[in-house]
Amino acid sequence: FQGIFVLGLPYALLHSGYSGLFLIILAAALCCYTGKILIACLYEENEDGQLIRVRDTYEDIANACCKKLSPKLGGIVVNVTQVMELIMTCVLYLVVSGNLLSHSFPYVPVTEKTWSVIAFVTLLPCVFIQTLKIISKLSQLCSLVHFIVILVVVTYCLTQIHQWSWAKFRPSIEFDDFLVSVGVIIFSYTSQIFLPTLEGNMKNPEEFRCMLNWTHFFACVLKTTFALAAFLTWGEETKEVITDNLPSFLQTLVNLCLLTKALLSYPLPFFAATEIVYACISRGNHSNYRPPLFALGVRGSFILLTLLMAMFIPHFALLMGLTGSVTGAAMTFLLPSLFHLKLKWRKLSFSEKCADISVFILGLLCSLAGIVCSIKGLLEVFG
Repeated sequence: FQGIFVLGLPYALLHSGYSGLFLIILAAALCCYTGKILIACLYEENEDGQLIRVRDTYEDIANACCKKLSPKLGGIVVNVTQVMELIMTCVLYLVVSGNLLSHSFPYVPVTEKTWSVIAFVTLLPCVFIQTLKIISKLSQLCSLVHFIVILVVVTYCLTQIHQWSWAKFRPSIEFDDFLVSVGVIIFSYTSQIFLPTLEGNMKNPEEFRCMLNWTHFFACVLKTTFALAAFLTWGEETKEVITDNLPSFLQTLVNLCLLTKALLSYPLPFFAATEIVYACISRGNHSNYRPPLFALGVRGSFILLTLLMAMFIPHFALLMGLTGSVTGAAMTFLLPSLFHLKLKWRKLSFSEKCADISVFILGLLCSLAGIVCSIKGLLEVFG
């Protein structure tokens, strides 16, 4: 929940005003709700009325919903969406790495795209990662670095509290910028991909709903505090990556910490994306054997694809908004509510049906509008 993309939230507040604060809270509540109904889709009642876990993954839920049309159609849609989101996450790590390096060493005559290539070179060993054992160690270091960065930024903002003013919020906002901000906020909460695995590995799965309530509550509080403190400190000067606003004596240190975090974060979504592809290919070939050269070729293709996309779309906030609007909204709002209605229709109360339908419609509108505005923003930048 508190990933590197939290750094884009103050910029989202700049373009959404007071409504941005409401959106951060609303997104937490909706994501918590869709997480619960997604997990509910993993269970069915037996003859004695007891809930039994009959499905294990997001893909299993999708296949169960689409089995009358095609046994594998739902799984294909979910897998494609997951791979898209994971790849876009990797691209964002490369984009933000180039941004951080260029601002850390402004006197070096190297462009931001070149810095992204340099960061990419350090990530090439990812093609040789075959298990989660190494990634788990990298993730531990990643979490430690992240909390240090957040602490430094918030502490500096608190030293500038005498400059804070609510007048910094815009009285009017541009609709296009507002919708991009919606995508950024949604993307900062996306976690539904991992929830079925998380719930399945809990010692006490019956505590999942309680856990989800508390984690979303604390995530909401931390995001709101961070975004509000940073925006009130810099106002109209707030940049896409908030650490760019820090004074030079802190900026280089924090940027290098964030660079470390971004590079340490890259292997997890990269590994997850390649594993999904491998799983699909193995099922198609009815074999779990992975030829070494083929596996290396798939990983190499994926890592090269992320570099090419980072080179062509080097805009952190716009890219994050587009990703949030396309894959984030689909995996977080559209599919969970649709699957819940499909699998549990006869057992849902009228109010539950209304809630699911409302979430689906809201997610669809946000997704379509966010896609249009993010693409429009990217076209304007390139134009």
